[in-house]
Amino acid sequence: MSIRRLPEKLVNRIAAGEVVERPAAALKELVENAIDADATRISVRIAEGGISRLEVEDDGCGMTAADMALALERHATSKLPTDAIEDVTTMGFRGEALPSIASVAALTLESRVAGGDGWKRVVDNGAVVAEGPAALANGTRVLVENLFARVPARRKFLRSARSEYAACIDVVKRLAMARPDIAFVVEHDGRRVLDVQGGQDRIARVAALTQRELAANSIGVDLDRGEVHLGGVISLPTYNRGIADHQYLFVNGRPVKDRLLVGALRGAYADLLARDRHPVVALFLDIPTSEVDVNVHPAKTEVRFRDPQLIRGLIVGGLRRALDEHGFRSVQRPAEAALAAWQQEPVAPEPATGFLFGHRTEPAVHLFGTDLPPRSDDVARVYDRLVPFASTQAPLAGRAEVAEIAPPQAEEHPLGIARGQIANTYIVAEAEDGLVIVDQHAAHERLVLEQLRHAMAGRAVPSQGLLLPEVVELDEPACDRLEAAAAQLASLGVELERFGPAAVMVRATPAMLGAIDCHKLVNDIADDLAGYDAALGLNEKLELVAATMACHGSVRAGRPLSVAEMNALLRQMEVTPHSGQCNHGRPTWVKLAMDDVERLFGRK
Repeated sequence: MSIRRLPEKLVNRIAAGEVVERPAAALKELVENAIDADATRISVRIAEGGISRLEVEDDGCGMTAADMALALERHATSKLPTDAIEDVTTMGFRGEALPSIASVAALTLESRVAGGDGWKRVVDNGAVVAEGPAALANGTRVLVENLFARVPARRKFLRSARSEYAACIDVVKRLAMARPDIAFVVEHDGRRVLDVQGGQDRIARVAALTQRELAANSIGVDLDRGEVHLGGVISLPTYNRGIADHQYLFVNGRPVKDRLLVGALRGAYADLLARDRHPVVALFLDIPTSEVDVNVHPAKTEVRFRDPQLIRGLIVGGLRRALDEHGFRSVQRPAEAALAAWQQEPVAPEPATGFLFGHRTEPAVHLFGTDLPPRSDDVARVYDRLVPFASTQAPLAGRAEVAEIAPPQAEEHPLGIARGQIANTYIVAEAEDGLVIVDQHAAHERLVLEQLRHAMAGRAVPSQGLLLPEVVELDEPACDRLEAAAAQLASLGVELERFGPAAVMVRATPAMLGAIDCHKLVNDIADDLAGYDAALGLNEKLELVAATMACHGSVRAGRPLSVAEMNALLRQMEVTPHSGQCNHGRPTWVKLAMDDVERLFGRK
């Protein structure tokens, strides 16, 4: 077959296949054009997920009639003032968005510049069908109708209207997140679904577009390394999601989807989150244009860095530093569902103050004090009735101890002062601004892990030799894995050697773990070495193994603690990084503000 030139109409449709995959892709191009036009407010209207109608209106600089005609031609753009394609600073520059969209839909373009007259141009699947004056304010309005109506092969591969709408709203959220100075309004089928005002700070804009609670459960990131700057907002490890749908990366103000981010986040949140939980993250990377190639994807959703290891190191290091600086922070309040579970039990009406059975009484009896007032006959009768009633109730889980020294003041410590223990599992502490409840096992698990990591940084964890070495039987592949990692495990304080084809001998365990079940520990370590991602290096696997070891050496739920032990645990949490979450990403403590306590009792 001889070579031939393709007709212009077919060329436009081929270009449309690169640029306009679905309604969300068309919407992205139109909103980016509005941003590049210096708009301060962008309104988006969608019908049937964008399949039947897409409309974008802005108050930007607008276009003249001649510019509008040129904008509908291929490879015509105002975004590349020179031939240096690598120096582009706008959202896009290919100059194919409008003609590509117009070749597969009915497009109406209206625009007006300041001090000029409005003009309209209508293109139906590549053919200009009308143009003339238009009445509108300064700016541009683009209406796209019946996308792919005349290209049935493309239209039948579109998803449902609901799925296409979800993709459209995601596109707008990402662009709105990148430009908190611009107001965005989105309507779908006549219903307003998004309305954010311009002039917001970055954290407020990210929270408004993801989850409102993020503002109170997030950490700011601000780091410079040479000419590269990393900023943004990341969630506390205890504020996470089951899917990674709230992770955003922006390079020079352009939203991108990059696999580098996924790996960097996994490294930054290693041993802070369970493997099936994901943080909420919005990172903004500013980098010289010579260090990044933004033209590796037709829709510019991917970029290529000149030095990807530098960027990964910057993200991992910046996030770890930010997380370290916030020490023991955790989710600020318990879940609303947990608060709703509290119930008010019916209580008998109290007698009038100072009177009982028609007689005046002595001051009230202090059941928990040590100095009961003289008992009058009436008070004695009430007291005698209370004693058998109290004896029928379940014993209290908390207890009081005689104070040998003055107890510390709650306002001196962020996590407060221990007041008791519930179910031998949860420490109840009184802080200056509320009630703190601590999961003793989860908290101590984190403390032990941080001690292990600190010791590992010093090259070796002190070990305690066993008086009688223990033999642990395993299958042969598990023994092979343990034998291969024996030298690294020794740096964690676990000394073992092969003992036949299907067993290992444990000679020492980490001293800080105390007396532990060697059989269970070695079995769990073998499972960890086998189960973690094969892409992880051995050192990364050992970090995760350390988390398993910390679980074995931590204070177990169900163990009674003295008040001194409880306070010691609280004080250690306050000075230990990441003590706000356990090794699996769950919170180690929650705080019930005094306002919430008073609300539970109907005082507010």
